[in-house]
Amino acid sequence: MKYVGFLVVLALSITLALVVSQPFGAIPPLAPLLDPYHGFWQNTLSEDALAVDELELNNLSSEVKVIYDENLIPHVFAANETDLYRAQGYITAKHRLWQMEFQTMAAAGRISEIVGPIALDLDRMTRRKGLAYGAEMGMKFIQENDSVSFMLLEAYADGVNQYIDQLSDARLPVEYKILNYRPEHWSAFKSILLLKYMTDMLVGDRDLEYSNLRKILGEVMLDKLYPEYPIGVEPIIEPGHKWGFKPLSVSRPDSINYPDDTLVIDPLPQPEEGTGSNNWAVSGSKTKSGNPILANDPHLSLNLPSLWYSMQLTTPEHSVKGATLPGALGVISGFNENIAWGVTNATRDTRDWYKITFQDNARKAYRYGEKWEQTTFRIEEIKVKNEEVYLDTVIYTHYGPVVYDKTFNSGRQDVNFALKWNVHEGSNEQKTFLLLNSAKNYEDYNAALDHFTAPAQNFVFASKDGDIAMRIQGKFPLKWKGQGKFFMDGADPRMEWQGYIPNEQNAATLNPPRGFVSSANQHPTDSTYPYYVFDNSYEFYRNRRLNRRLEEMGNITIEDMQGLQFDDYYLHASEALPVMLELLGGEYSNDADGKKYLALLKEWDYYADPNQKAPTLFYIWWRKMYNQIWKELSEKTVPVVLPSYYQTVHFLKNEPDGALFDLKNTAGLETATTHAREGFGEMLSDMKRWEADEGDFSWANYKRTTIQHLVPQFKPFSVQNVYTGGGSGILNATSGRHGASWRMVVELGSEVKAFGIYPGGQSGNPGSRYYSNFIQKWANGEYLNFDIRTSDQTEGILFQTSLN
Repeated sequence: MKYVGFLVVLALSITLALVVSQPFGAIPPLAPLLDPYHGFWQNTLSEDALAVDELELNNLSSEVKVIYDENLIPHVFAANETDLYRAQGYITAKHRLWQMEFQTMAAAGRISEIVGPIALDLDRMTRRKGLAYGAEMGMKFIQENDSVSFMLLEAYADGVNQYIDQLSDARLPVEYKILNYRPEHWSAFKSILLLKYMTDMLVGDRDLEYSNLRKILGEVMLDKLYPEYPIGVEPIIEPGHKWGFKPLSVSRPDSINYPDDTLVIDPLPQPEEGTGSNNWAVSGSKTKSGNPILANDPHLSLNLPSLWYSMQLTTPEHSVKGATLPGALGVISGFNENIAWGVTNATRDTRDWYKITFQDNARKAYRYGEKWEQTTFRIEEIKVKNEEVYLDTVIYTHYGPVVYDKTFNSGRQDVNFALKWNVHEGSNEQKTFLLLNSAKNYEDYNAALDHFTAPAQNFVFASKDGDIAMRIQGKFPLKWKGQGKFFMDGADPRMEWQGYIPNEQNAATLNPPRGFVSSANQHPTDSTYPYYVFDNSYEFYRNRRLNRRLEEMGNITIEDMQGLQFDDYYLHASEALPVMLELLGGEYSNDADGKKYLALLKEWDYYADPNQKAPTLFYIWWRKMYNQIWKELSEKTVPVVLPSYYQTVHFLKNEPDGALFDLKNTAGLETATTHAREGFGEMLSDMKRWEADEGDFSWANYKRTTIQHLVPQFKPFSVQNVYTGGGSGILNATSGRHGASWRMVVELGSEVKAFGIYPGGQSGNPGSRYYSNFIQKWANGEYLNFDIRTSDQTEGILFQTSLN
């Protein structure tokens, strides 16, 4: 069957130039693709079939030993860190080269080099956001401030490049063959750029939408529909936490004049829905063994090759194991002999927009207070496959780049806004992970986090010493209340950020009395935290389910924590459905299909297991009703965001006859009951079509979880219709295209016990049996043993290699 997949993709590639919807340019040369000695047939061999006892790797101070276990997880044993990271670069490139390069080319705005002009606007957008500029600032910062980190980045790059230089046409990853290009050399810059790319994936803002809402609704209704601290918020740092520091003062202007235009422009692309994570740690007082247990499961797009690549990295000083990010040094989420750590996205607003008033059409100067400040012109040279180089001029102000202007998307309004984003400042996130990899205790963990700027993350921690901790870390601007929620006037110096919150005043907790720490992308703190924090996308359901379970549980085991990661309880449904059923009343009680569906909903236990049918019915009914309630807002001709599900349920429960449910453009008077009944009727229509076309409406068959190749058109390289439960807002947050990209549970006893899994496989080669072999275990909630190995262990070895 694996050969069939390759043949189908080959057929697709031949038609790419002929079918407009397939954006990959010219037909690749067929002779090299079909060559049995160099073409795609060579990519059907798995790694164990190609194993050799020795490989040449120059610039090592001594031999490096690499032991692959039965899951193709490499365990790298080196005499020092320089050799270790050189070997990590080589081994990672051996299994994930195309993925590494493709992701960094996307981050640099260079996809047009591969696929042609179809990607030109995407590349322009990426460059205009300043990702590559931010990586350049990061590179400069590291070179000037941390020669050790830079040396290790260079060693990693050298390892990657030695693999590229040894790479034959036969062993070239199949994506290069299909898309007809070859890898270029790696660099320290690319590793830095990769981490900036992760920031772009995880950071959003809604300044445009909130500016429009403020104009449409007025501030009173805006605060009602979008409260910054809704009733019942459960923050990451336990409520009532004593902060223990004197905060810096932040002065709010006496009067604020926001740019007051209602803007019909497209917002900057935001993190995809479903991007989030869970992490937690429980103290020994709550576990059966008396040892702390830590768990982490980042929720991201489900892609192949997998975002993560598992490794163990060992020197005489330390051994670390967990999930690495191909292209970056060290382990990103993992553990060593003394500590474990994990991350979730902290969803903090660190990206603001300033309206720029240019002096004239030349745009060489812009108003700032009583002066005209000079702009800087950055010329972006974008190579386009089979076409001339495209030159794009991006204007930089002291705030940052002007992303949208009259030269980009000429059909839009002629407006100019500069993007201020902490990713444009010099920083060294790589050092955080290098230090965490060898950390021994809470003090080391805290020191490592001081180097981390973006994207803001909730770092969970546990140690053999018995400590558990959580710290919300990033470089957070000092803002007055409401600052950054709306577009600001760049000509007014009072709109500037007033510095940054000191690292030691970032929200954190150590060994709280409740016996656990947890985060699930919710509000970071309660309202007593002395600094202004805001984001539009805080979670309201996973966090409360997680906290309830951790409060209830005692004598906790590793298996309990694995079960919690795979928990399918649909808290949103448990709170919304009873209200919806009450609002529906006896409507549809005489409808045969209505009676059938209502019986399923009333009998439901609120678990979104794959074989359940009620989750499908609730999901459709809720969305239909929700869209009815906020119909007039969603039909505005300007971009807006709609109130959260959590706030909508609050209104359904407490104000069912309130004016906010009445649609002003209709003759009648709508209430919550109106929308519940109309939504149910629309659900009946959808279900009639679904059952006629598809039949089975069990949850797994409806949501159809897909783990998709990074090039979506390469469907045979994807895995579709994965049978698994969960969903958005559920601890097991597996929806159609998003879910737990990595699950890890670690117990910190005298002997560290660890388990992990991710939805993919170690190989980046679709022809390998190690490409997607973890998926079924992941879908079933199963784990691999992730215990640290020693170099003399003999069991479970697939093969081993020496690097000399």
